[in-house]
Amino acid sequence: MRLLQQIHGLRGTVRIPADKSISHRSIMFGAIAEGTTTIQNFLRAEDCLSTLHAFQQLGVEIEEEEEVIKIHGRGSHSFVQPTAPIDMGNSGTTSRLLMGILAGQPFTTTLFGDASLSKRPMGRVMEPLREMGADLQGNENDQYLPISVTGVRSLSPIRYNMPVASAQVKSALLFAALQAEGTSVIVEKERSRNHTEEMIRQFGGWITVEDKTIMVTGPQKLTGQQITVPGDISSAAFFLAAGLLVPESQLLLKNVGVNPTRTGILDVLEEMGAAITQTNHNEQNQSADLSVKTSRLKKAMIGGEITPRLIDELPILALVATQAEGITIIKDAEELKVKETNRIDAVAEELQKMGAKIKATADGLIIHGPTPLHGAKVSSRGDHRIGMMLQVAALIADGPCELEGAEAVSISYPAFFDDLAELVSGGEAHG
Repeated sequence: MRLLQQIHGLRGTVRIPADKSISHRSIMFGAIAEGTTTIQNFLRAEDCLSTLHAFQQLGVEIEEEEEVIKIHGRGSHSFVQPTAPIDMGNSGTTSRLLMGILAGQPFTTTLFGDASLSKRPMGRVMEPLREMGADLQGNENDQYLPISVTGVRSLSPIRYNMPVASAQVKSALLFAALQAEGTSVIVEKERSRNHTEEMIRQFGGWITVEDKTIMVTGPQKLTGQQITVPGDISSAAFFLAAGLLVPESQLLLKNVGVNPTRTGILDVLEEMGAAITQTNHNEQNQSADLSVKTSRLKKAMIGGEITPRLIDELPILALVATQAEGITIIKDAEELKVKETNRIDAVAEELQKMGAKIKATADGLIIHGPTPLHGAKVSSRGDHRIGMMLQVAALIADGPCELEGAEAVSISYPAFFDDLAELVSGGEAHG
């Protein structure tokens, strides 16, 4: 598809689509809790619908109304064995977290996914769950989907030092720990997003977090809740970048989630000189409105403990760095290699096509700026975040851009191109 261009002046208000991570987890917690959970502002994107349909296959009654989703939970021991394998689509979150829940179910479930998901390694989740007593078998005895999970009703607790910083692995283990007989201790390599920990508390569970050490004693009963999902900062990031890079721009992003474990991107952009302000803070929802305007930016060093707090935003940060003064270095981001695509290589190679001075390293990127970008034929490589990043790049490029695989964007933000088109014309966008 031909990408939008805008030489100057993006203006308007964007209502950011709901947070993907919280949408997934709200279904999961509603399913394992007892009583009704109502979810407002659920993200109806393909990945989150994969989670919703999975629990329907496990016998959970879920009502989909226009404004709310109602889950009639009967506790984690009310699931029934599905009559057919469950399709994960392209969703790594659904696959990994569901394994943790299924580990405590006394039956066998097979999970499969699309071609891209079937290349993403699942061993890092499978190994600790096996230690807890579940039996997980991958394709050809390997760590790739399709995977069969045979759970046990009485999982053993685990003490586990995580080898990688991964919110997905941690969350899978926490879901298993809630069902285990005794106290599990999980020690993070670096602190990662804490939505699962927060939601355990929200649903009436008990969890202790001290720095990087997390303790959960199972089995626990959770109670249905009312949830309003805030906007996703990973989706907001593309508009933040567009507002910073397109000359004479001023944007207001409504109801963006600002959970501190997810706001690494705001910290880095502010360090680079970005004019971003927060208003209308909502403590309970951990959300705020963000306003952004065109800014003169300088280089940044991105690595260490901040990396897990902005792992999903690194592709768009790399683009921002192409327009910043000096050499930006991104490191400690090996995790990007096992996303929907190898995002380190994808970012470097696609932006090079547009004239960026950017080089992939073993664990990140080196980016020289500021560098003018030109039009080119580029590809999302089937990855939603790469597709959206390239559209923002096209806004500031000299000459037309063609994007192959634009449909991938619907994984997290189906209305992205429409919302951007509204801003290009100076209107209001509703994610």
